[in-house]
Amino acid sequence: MKTPYTDNYDHAFLRDTMMGPNAMRLTEELVASLPITPGMRILDLGCGKGISSVLLAEKYDATVFAADLWISPTENAERFAALGLDRQIFPLRVDATKPIPFAHNYFDLIISVDAYQYFGSNNTMLATLLPFLKTGGYVAVAVPGFIGEYDEHNLPDVVKPFWTPEWYFYPLRWWKACWEKEPGITLNTVREMDTCQQAWDDFMECDMAQEIMVSMMEAGVGDYFNMIQLTGIKN
Repeated sequence: MKTPYTDNYDHAFLRDTMMGPNAMRLTEELVASLPITPGMRILDLGCGKGISSVLLAEKYDATVFAADLWISPTENAERFAALGLDRQIFPLRVDATKPIPFAHNYFDLIISVDAYQYFGSNNTMLATLLPFLKTGGYVAVAVPGFIGEYDEHNLPDVVKPFWTPEWYFYPLRWWKACWEKEPGITLNTVREMDTCQQAWDDFMECDMAQEIMVSMMEAGVGDYFNMIQLTGIKN
């Protein structure tokens, strides 16, 4: 079996740039079955510090628009330039809840890794994004959630002391129902991702995780986490 690209990546770099479960690892699984070709234009929405964009540029030779609301485009630009990727990855500040500053029918793929839940847990975001995607293009997201049928109304006892509505965790069936309402796409993948546990284990090595996650994980909350992949094709 081929070793994942992420496993061979500079661990120090990843520890400095992860803001949650390892977005490079999740991206690698998310796009593994998608037809990505060199030069393809990809919108990475909610890219954080850009490690998802780095994977797409380095492994697939794609052209990536790394859009985020909270991380400075200047900070990301410096990071991409240091990797020699400044001609392939273009950092931008974008609020997905406001008018999006891109041309229609422009992108071959729109992805969002561990970010879509914050702005896309509604019946309108897919319809908002689809005009920017070419016909036949893909939209693919990875969102955290609860395994099985857990949601805010029937949380496991171990989760209750830590949970807040700002997690925006929903079970797989909820996301499937949400995406099936959008007539502009054909939904072709809804599944729990294989690398969820490894992505969280990667993050737990980071200083940021040590500050905020240790007590939660030691209590066993992570046993109820999953990562959900949704992929659709624009009709």
